[in-house]
Amino acid sequence: MSPPEILALREFLGPELQGRSISDACHSVSLTDILQRSCLIGEPCELSGRSVLLATSGQLLSALAMIELDGVASRMLLCPPDLDPDRIPTLLADAEIDTIVTDRSLSRWDNTAQLIVGVGLPEPTAVVRTTERATEWLMLTSGTSGLPKIVGHGLDGLAGAIIAEGPARHPNATWATFYDIRRYGGLQIFLRAVIGGGSMVLSEPGEAITDHVGRLRARGVSHISGTPSHWRKLLMSGAAASFSPRYLRLSGEIADQAVLDALAQTFPHASIGHAYASTEAGVGFAVNDGLEGFPADLVGRDREGVEMKVVDGSLRIRSRRTARAYIGADTTPLVDTEGFVDTGDMVERRGDRYHFVGRRGGIINIGGLKVHPEEIEAAINQHESVRMSRARSRRSPITGAIVVADVVLADGIDTSHREAIRTEIIGRCKDTLAAHKVPAVISFVERLDVTAAGKLARADA
Repeated sequence: MSPPEILALREFLGPELQGRSISDACHSVSLTDILQRSCLIGEPCELSGRSVLLATSGQLLSALAMIELDGVASRMLLCPPDLDPDRIPTLLADAEIDTIVTDRSLSRWDNTAQLIVGVGLPEPTAVVRTTERATEWLMLTSGTSGLPKIVGHGLDGLAGAIIAEGPARHPNATWATFYDIRRYGGLQIFLRAVIGGGSMVLSEPGEAITDHVGRLRARGVSHISGTPSHWRKLLMSGAAASFSPRYLRLSGEIADQAVLDALAQTFPHASIGHAYASTEAGVGFAVNDGLEGFPADLVGRDREGVEMKVVDGSLRIRSRRTARAYIGADTTPLVDTEGFVDTGDMVERRGDRYHFVGRRGGIINIGGLKVHPEEIEAAINQHESVRMSRARSRRSPITGAIVVADVVLADGIDTSHREAIRTEIIGRCKDTLAAHKVPAVISFVERLDVTAAGKLARADA
């Protein structure tokens, strides 16, 4: 019996590479060059079989190293840019890292072998690398419910949904994402570009959204993804008027009807959908009918190796795309005894459709009653003058806590109309929500913060 085929990212870079590239704001690297030349400068260590931490300052360097090291290193841990440096020693120990691939000095950990990676450095080394092993891909969870955990995946699981679709579905696409590719959501888009035969335009941290969209337009981006918060930021920026992608996807947060409708109105010729995925559970499903939530018949049956069930309101997923395990000191089982991942995302069935109502760990307590802030935000966002909102609790000397909401209005709303809008929002909330969920206070704000993972920043006052 022949051994099973080892999957490596470079194996997808076939002969049809003309015109394909990976770019950021400063550099564009052709996939032909990636195959023929090394981005690793110098040889302080032998990488075969090594456990590597990718700790680069930019996404492009990480992208080049991922392609070169997959199938060579035994494991790669993707280090997001916002990681607290004080956590690195713990990551090195938990993931048993013996080599750091970086573009800057990390002298604090100089007892670990380091290899420099770069773009445009003189005389890049010609490279001939063969696939030797199935590299384990490690990444950090977003930390929504506590400190980020290390999760281990195989490329077969990470790319399962992409391979199942086949590259012919998105021929000659130029992909982009508001995510960082060192996080699960961004990595999915990077893999789609490499495996599906397209190009990739990377985001830049701190880049003004108008500049970012201008760069995406100049590069001919046709396919783009982000969280609903990313898309709301784009809609508020005014830059959408000059941008015309043909494929838009939302993931990472609840896609409520308001943001789906706003995108459909702004991009009437685009395919718009939302997907469910998590770092632990992998890619679950995609919804392309323009409606929030997902059809109830997706639960309880096997769909191309993905099964879902709902237990006590929490969505659970079992599939070949699920992560293999938590890595390091955290010995919490990733799956239950039946192999299902408890996602912690709470759903509620309404007729023939399930709707997401929030995270189990994000519930706020109002006088002993449980409230999902996302459910309140979905009601507020339905108002035609609202672009974005955040519900939270505030301490009250009488009831212990009340619900308050911060609201960003759409551009062009006259400030003299705010009181009428506030009254209308509260009235609509009373019509659709239980009394304890109706905001007692609504404050109009200019902006709402988004985390490095692209999710609405939440903090109680």
